[in-house]
Amino acid sequence: MTRRPSEPILHVDLDAFYASVAILKDPSLKGKPVIVGGTGARGVVTSASYEARRYGVHSAMPSVRARRLCPDGIFLPPDFDAYRVHSNRFREILLAHTPFVEPISLDEAFLDIAGAVILFGSPETIAKRIRSEVAREVGITCSVGVAPTKFVAKLASDGCKPDGLLHVRAGEVASFLEPLAVGRLWGVGAKTAEVLGRLAIRTVGDLGRTPVTILERLLGEAAARHLAELARGIDDRPVVPYERPKSIGHEETFDRDLDDEDEILRELLALSGRVAARLREDGYRSRTVTLKVRLANFTTLTRSRTQADPTDLGADLHRIVSELYRGLPGATRRVRLLGVQAGGLVSAGAQQLALLHTGPWHTERWDDVERTVDRIERRFGPGAAGPASLLRRTPRR
Repeated sequence: MTRRPSEPILHVDLDAFYASVAILKDPSLKGKPVIVGGTGARGVVTSASYEARRYGVHSAMPSVRARRLCPDGIFLPPDFDAYRVHSNRFREILLAHTPFVEPISLDEAFLDIAGAVILFGSPETIAKRIRSEVAREVGITCSVGVAPTKFVAKLASDGCKPDGLLHVRAGEVASFLEPLAVGRLWGVGAKTAEVLGRLAIRTVGDLGRTPVTILERLLGEAAARHLAELARGIDDRPVVPYERPKSIGHEETFDRDLDDEDEILRELLALSGRVAARLREDGYRSRTVTLKVRLANFTTLTRSRTQADPTDLGADLHRIVSELYRGLPGATRRVRLLGVQAGGLVSAGAQQLALLHTGPWHTERWDDVERTVDRIERRFGPGAAGPASLLRRTPRR
């Protein structure tokens, strides 16, 4: 029986994923400061190439500030259809090495490769193999952390970006963590870091040397013990393989506030269509539909409805969210953001069979129409076909 390796956990993270996909689509962007995110006045950066990061641009930064820092930056809107294609290739490579893959987002995942060492060699050898295959098959570099725990593996991959590999051996965890800023620990935000800073606790080593009783008085018992364990590299959470998503949704923040109901309903139609296409692509139907509306004063309203028969049709989603929107309080409103979310997901297989025998005529026809649109868009690209009413949408920058 093969002994479990001391460092069985890998954290694999694609480098500047959204920006890297944009460069794959347009190789002329290689070496340039590419910034992906909302391109309007209210936009937020979702990804930046390393050339843009040298100017101080980073994710979650307002696009307006990014433009000031990097006036020569090339700003591009997100392309989630392309991201899913590359993410699926990435996931297939990981699953070819172990079934124990825990996706964190489209571009990163934890792996437990303890059972794979017989086939593929040591953890570091597997990490090198994955990096080579990702570069060849996905066309994007990745950084990999190898460590005894998920927490340390994540820190290791962060520490070797971009296009790196860092193996933190079991006996080196303490020395690896010691100099890191305390803010690198999971659960330490700006406010907690400020509280710890008052006691001159600025590094993970400082935290590890602080008695837990003192931390408990500052942070409470649960938070103190959690951080004390992380400071010593203790993290007993297993890698949890892929689980069915709880919901699928899309939302959009607008360059200007919307106050015309017809325009708002058109935007809800577009969002409903995107969510429905994702449902069909992933093989789910939804029982619960949720509408999210953020007003100009940042008040956020949400309304949900659960129905007996699950659906994956944009027409159904739009009918429900339109009724929910019309039921909101107030006669007039200025809308900053809209979102549509499909929850209560069930597998589409059994529902498809039932619909063939018992579904109403109009439902079957709409199902045919929307699946035909799916095929057209797969062949000719997003926006190649769709409801005629969306032709009247205000163009987005």
